[in-house]
Amino acid sequence: MTDDTTGTKKSIRADALRNEDALLEAAKEIFATSGVDAPVREIAARAGVGVGTLYRRFPKRSDLVVGVYKREVDACVSAATEFAQQYGPGDALSHWLKRYCQFILTKKGLAAALYSGDPAFDALPGYFRSNFEPTLQSLLKSAAKAGEIRGDIDAYDLLRAIGNLASTGGSEGAEHTHRMLELMIDGLRFGAKGR
Repeated sequence: MTDDTTGTKKSIRADALRNEDALLEAAKEIFATSGVDAPVREIAARAGVGVGTLYRRFPKRSDLVVGVYKREVDACVSAATEFAQQYGPGDALSHWLKRYCQFILTKKGLAAALYSGDPAFDALPGYFRSNFEPTLQSLLKSAAKAGEIRGDIDAYDLLRAIGNLASTGGSEGAEHTHRMLELMIDGLRFGAKGR
């Protein structure tokens, strides 16, 4: 029961949420440079918490990987709303596609874990699709309605195309991927009603 005068339970909950957020942020950064097999002590140290705190929240490494992945998917989805409020439909789409591409580029270490056969990761591809497809479909629909892109683009096809592009960046890596994404975005505009 919560003490309404002191709010003790609420402050403990807030601390737990801050610790979880710090752990997920630290894990994201370390996974990006060292891979998902990085030592948990390093993640806990970067988050400023003890290893026991990490294990209480994420008992298995796969729990931490899933937590990082879902948090990043959620952040990328939220960016679509922000872009739609800041920019016109075509620009919002372009900004979000770049944000999504960056998401893919920084999750290469997670890809190996996702396809490792560990059943802990079985639900992640569905989570990916159920969040990214409707988000992108909404952006595509708005941009097509505004006459800024063609109207025959399937969200899942575009998500896959960018994923494939990001995984084959070649020796130039991210720079090449970003240049090719710009060409892809130009291709979306080809044949648009308003152009």
